[in-house]
Amino acid sequence: MLWYHIVFLAVIQGLTEFLPISSSAHLILPAQLLHWPDQGLAFDVAVHVGTLMAILGYFRKDIFAIVVAWFVSLKTRQSTPESRLAWWIVLATLPACAAGLLFDDFISTHLRSLEVIAYTTIGFGVLLWLSDKYGTSNKTERDFGIKSVLCIGFAQALALIPGTSRSGITMTAARFLGFGREAAAKFSFLLSIPLILAAGGLKTVELASSNLAVDWGSILAGVILSAISAYCCIYLFLKWLNTIGFFPFFIYRLVLGFILLFIVYIL
Repeated sequence: MLWYHIVFLAVIQGLTEFLPISSSAHLILPAQLLHWPDQGLAFDVAVHVGTLMAILGYFRKDIFAIVVAWFVSLKTRQSTPESRLAWWIVLATLPACAAGLLFDDFISTHLRSLEVIAYTTIGFGVLLWLSDKYGTSNKTERDFGIKSVLCIGFAQALALIPGTSRSGITMTAARFLGFGREAAAKFSFLLSIPLILAAGGLKTVELASSNLAVDWGSILAGVILSAISAYCCIYLFLKWLNTIGFFPFFIYRLVLGFILLFIVYIL
């Protein structure tokens, strides 16, 4: 990989993993549009590790409290808001894990085209805007229950389709269910932890079982750049979310989607 490929892809992964604009689509597009070589399995592992470090670092106090409360609840059988949140994260992760096991090969083979990305970018962008415009905002993190968590979990499973956006579809579902912007965003970010762990773990196993040569300089750069960009993204997104809402991301998705349709059908 050339140095600017490394910088671009690592920063893009860090930013788009948590913004509602689809990281998978943005990592596919350079190869499709610019004919860049595939970044490779080792680099995928690196940028996943970077984004995981960012989310763990930013929410370290919350994560510590959630994990401790969960273990205490297992021992004492007493429930607290933090221990319930831990169980909600586990429950909401299950649909995406099941969908990944069942449909990953089909999606990788048939749904990674520019045309699919264009339509999902536009369609789920419209849903994101509608949820923010018409969804109520009276619920907080303490109002999650089995039904709402499962709805968000099944919505997250759709993010296996490139262009959907995991963070986008989970926030969309939460907003339609009446949760405020900050509660929707925070739950979406915390929900990313087990999936990033799973994805990074699977890719690490694949890498360990392969005979690929590893460029450790590129790997280190990918980890550092994706971690920095992801941390900055989380900080700025949560800081500005209540001010700007989701409308700018809807416009971005709309513009990107129609550009891709123009490339597919006109060029």
